[in-house]
Amino acid sequence: MAKILIDLERLRYPNSGIANVFRNLAKGLEENNSKFEISYFGDKEQLEKFGPATNHVSWSKLHRFYERFSGDFDLIHVSHQLSSYFHRNYKKTIKVVTLHDLNFLHENLSEFKKIKMLGKVKNNVKNADYIVCISEYAKQNLIENKALFQFNKLKDIVVIHNGIQLPENREYHLGKYSFLKDKKYILNIGVLFNKKNQMTLVEMLPYIEDDLVLIASDEKQPYADEVRARIKELNIEKRVHFLKNLSEEEKYAVIQHADAMCHPSIAEGFGIPPIEAMAFGKPVFLSKYTSLPEIGGDKAFYFDSFDPKEMADVFNEKMALYNSEKEERSQEIKNWTKQYSYTEMSNNYLRFYEKVLGRN
Repeated sequence: MAKILIDLERLRYPNSGIANVFRNLAKGLEENNSKFEISYFGDKEQLEKFGPATNHVSWSKLHRFYERFSGDFDLIHVSHQLSSYFHRNYKKTIKVVTLHDLNFLHENLSEFKKIKMLGKVKNNVKNADYIVCISEYAKQNLIENKALFQFNKLKDIVVIHNGIQLPENREYHLGKYSFLKDKKYILNIGVLFNKKNQMTLVEMLPYIEDDLVLIASDEKQPYADEVRARIKELNIEKRVHFLKNLSEEEKYAVIQHADAMCHPSIAEGFGIPPIEAMAFGKPVFLSKYTSLPEIGGDKAFYFDSFDPKEMADVFNEKMALYNSEKEERSQEIKNWTKQYSYTEMSNNYLRFYEKVLGRN
């Protein structure tokens, strides 16, 4: 069997969206792989959830400076473009890098931060044999900015979409968030951050009936304080609910009881939260930026602008349309998400590994 090492170092941040994608990838590989000897690199405690411990390579900070084990594998898969590991030029080992996005090039960041992040991506891709992008948008963005990078041995750039564990067909329990059960609310999930654009939802709220629920795994300043100040100015403190540290059961329950998911992000490499909501048949409202039109397709609704009244008009009009054919539209939306299951993602990676290793 060919030996594959997959870098899951980002599982050290277990509540992040990226970690959720990596857990899903490893879960799918463990369920469906029969052709390769797969090992994982990362935090020992997190990796013990995937396969026998003898297959794991425990993460250490020192590995960014010195390691000699990765060259023993036929293929090494670096699963994030900002990884600090496995940058060397392999003679026999095939190196694959998953690129999630280059959004930092377009965000309002300091030049120092942009240069630092660009340097990390450069170090990861310069000796890559293959780059896997998580969306067509991410691939085109890489191609458009290829002059920023040096590719010493790149053979191909392909697209494999992220995948999630689709929810079971049952009722999920709100737990300590049961106060939401009888409320009408729209939902947003993501870091409270200017690129996620939650301020627009706050300013839309006076023009719609629903409350707003924000599930944020983290907050970025000064944006988080600006959002809270605007909520106070609009006198809607009782209509905005901040939640954090939800279990998977509670998160799915909050999605299940929501009227809709609103995700007006202006910078996404993919967009897991909208897919999670669509898996419940919920209507989702997206911006037209970056990867979101690709992910939502014609099964999502889109804001044409970020003017609060215009956003509210779109929301009210499309919700009326959705509710007029609720059962049919809900099922169509659920069917759309099947292409984003974790098994679809892992199987796509397995077929890709076979191809580049010449085993198909």
